[in-house]
Amino acid sequence: MLHRLGTPLATLLLATTLALILAPAASAAPAPPPADADWDYQLGGPAAVADHVGVVARDREAAPLPGKYNICYVNGFQTQPDERRFWKQSAARWRLVLKKAGKPVVDTDWGEWLLDIRTAAKRKRLTRIVGRWLDGCAAAGFQGVDLDNLDSFGRSRGLLRPAHAKAYARLLVARAHEAGLAVGQKNWVELGKAGRRIGFDFALAEECARYRECGGYTRVYGDQVLVVEYRRRDFRVACAEWGSLSVVRRDRALSPKGVRDWC
Repeated sequence: MLHRLGTPLATLLLATTLALILAPAASAAPAPPPADADWDYQLGGPAAVADHVGVVARDREAAPLPGKYNICYVNGFQTQPDERRFWKQSAARWRLVLKKAGKPVVDTDWGEWLLDIRTAAKRKRLTRIVGRWLDGCAAAGFQGVDLDNLDSFGRSRGLLRPAHAKAYARLLVARAHEAGLAVGQKNWVELGKAGRRIGFDFALAEECARYRECGGYTRVYGDQVLVVEYRRRDFRVACAEWGSLSVVRRDRALSPKGVRDWC
């Protein structure tokens, strides 16, 4: 004989049970790059890779390489030099470029404008724009993403703060995970354990052997650290002291036919 569940507690238990039964299974977290694989850093243009290379990083406009773990490069905190028209042709997007005395703040090393991440509203609008690029990465077949220039506050002429970068990074990481992409922390070793709290899954470290920073990344991400060195002597140090990591030596221009060495 069936009895009616008349008490509030019984009603709550019934609702909870039904919710568990009807809820879709949670999707698995995006997988980071394999920790024991050689990698190639191809931001200057696609190139063929050796069989021993298992991880390849390429620009979001390039095609991923079948059979490899592919990382999509997205300039999440600054503009690409060849995309200035995109940011200027819309008044709404133009307001998202960081300015001082009415002029864009420029990363002079690369000719890139910094994005204005100082307010929650602007961070939200930027996340919508970058989110479309992340969706494109995932649709193309990339498995991970390199969100570059996390440390743009250091080039902002005092306008941006680390807190702005952390708040914006949380939005971008969540959006990338929603698209099914693992997310790499690019540089800024001082972020420390906050990188994991933000949600980063692995790290990409430029010249960490040169600046004695590799240990700072491994304390947070273990062996999930991809290292690129540009000077031969720093590459040798990286191989001698951090051979368990994925280490590559590239020419600074990252040209398709440029230097490539592995430990």
